[in-house]
Amino acid sequence: MKRDTTLVVGASGATGRLLVEQLLRKGMNVRAIVRAGSALPSHLLSHENLTVISASISDMPQAELTKVVAGCGSFVSCLGHNLSFKGILGKPRRLVTDAVRNICQAVSQGESDRPLKFVLMNTTGNINHDLNEVVSVGQKLVLALLRLLVPPHADNEQAANYLRLKVGQDNPQIEWVAVRPDGLINEGQVADYELHASPTRSAIFNAGKTSRRNVAHFMSELITEEGLWNEWKGQMPVIYNTP
Repeated sequence: MKRDTTLVVGASGATGRLLVEQLLRKGMNVRAIVRAGSALPSHLLSHENLTVISASISDMPQAELTKVVAGCGSFVSCLGHNLSFKGILGKPRRLVTDAVRNICQAVSQGESDRPLKFVLMNTTGNINHDLNEVVSVGQKLVLALLRLLVPPHADNEQAANYLRLKVGQDNPQIEWVAVRPDGLINEGQVADYELHASPTRSAIFNAGKTSRRNVAHFMSELITEEGLWNEWKGQMPVIYNTP
């Protein structure tokens, strides 16, 4: 049986490399785009189902990206801004949004007999306006300041909004899920976690915890398990570690 291929963008990041590992364990073919100068662990690089593309997706011509996405059945963005002065305030300020838009446009150039899957790693600091999620006045003020002063936050919001508003719910070529973890932590193995349609606590004043390994596990399950995908497609599920 021919395996599906998943394109992972931001594959060398703290969560991206865990996702690549999870997908390979499930027998998937993986194309991993990593920043120049970054690398995946050696035990992954030797895997026969992994193809590594060393490039900056921000600088990749659309024609080249169209070739990269060809033959893929699913796409995952684990992109994030480096936690440095340059990474937070420097260019590209719309790293994630531009990548989401460019991949979706590249997908639209191809043909498929079924909608392709797009999974975006996002944040609980982003409100899902499709559900009219209620947040406190204090949180609204903090989010407004983050939106104004911290470009990565606005980037996360705009990336999810591209999927919500541009791709939409009835696109014949692309279905999507935007995964919202809370405060990210590192753990050695997958543990119990909870999924909710909306946050159950304040992302600003009462943040929970979510292990990167759990996020990677959930995203890999979305890619490989049709029942789970059908449950969450077109939504922005929140993932917390089970206390």
